[in-house]
Amino acid sequence: MSVTIDDVRDAAARLAGVAHRTPVLRSRTLDALVGAEVHLKAENLQRMGAFKFRGAYNALSRLSPRQRARGVASFSSGNHAQALALAARELGTTAVILMPADTPASKRAAAEGYGAEIITYDRYTGDRVALGAALAAERGLALIPPYEHPDVIAGQGTAALELLEETGELGALLVPAGGGGLLAGSATAARGLHPAIRMIGVEPEAGDDTRRSLAAGERVAIPVPRTIADGQAADIPGELTFSINRRLVDEIALVTDDQIRDAMRFAFERMRVVLEPSGATGLAALLSGRVERLPARVGVIISGGNIDAARFAELICPVPDGATVG
Repeated sequence: MSVTIDDVRDAAARLAGVAHRTPVLRSRTLDALVGAEVHLKAENLQRMGAFKFRGAYNALSRLSPRQRARGVASFSSGNHAQALALAARELGTTAVILMPADTPASKRAAAEGYGAEIITYDRYTGDRVALGAALAAERGLALIPPYEHPDVIAGQGTAALELLEETGELGALLVPAGGGGLLAGSATAARGLHPAIRMIGVEPEAGDDTRRSLAAGERVAIPVPRTIADGQAADIPGELTFSINRRLVDEIALVTDDQIRDAMRFAFERMRVVLEPSGATGLAALLSGRVERLPARVGVIISGGNIDAARFAELICPVPDGATVG
């Protein structure tokens, strides 16, 4: 299986009038800080608050009417769960989602609010791929994983397609890397339009499975990461996503949890934008200088903003050791 820019364009046609065409944000302060013209694709303003709706809806819409009527299943740390639940509701079917027991409560509540049935598991001891496949087989449901699916990847690539249609050619594009679906779709779209663009994935330092895999030339597994970027807590890249990213991605930048917090704070204080940790990693890479030799014009996909107020405040305004609140 592979994904082409024509697949991304087909996904864009399916998503027209269904997904939001999210804005591209600019900040003169940001440009001055990093020494480049930065264009931020605001997928935090997408339906359900993240880019995931693009891939989930595209994949679900391509099922046969009979299979769609039976329902779908998946596994997700949060955003894909919400996306698939919303897509299922939009297309008149149901979704059953396997979610980690420590998923942020707001993400689980949102998925349930869209109508999903939630089953939990321990992300540190359970194999979500095996558990999800067993769940789908037991109930006769179509399994739509969060990234390891060509229609999901094509749908995610529409974010980069829209960005480049609006900005024209960019020297580099920074994209968060978890399982690799957004990065693979974005690289497919960007390289299809502008072959010379520099593709940069961004991972939390604690979860550098994609960086290690690209360096080794094969998929490398790591212990399940413990990072505030819960949407990027993957322990190994997808097989399909890695096959695409090893061809199209130039490099991986790593950011610390503290740098992610700083980026979230900058986005809120200077741009009035709320980002979840995974959504802020590309911005964090720029602000912390983790990307060298920046070209004059840079794109960043800020992938999501699904975070509740209490967790957001806890991350950007931590209580000093020994202090009390209230």
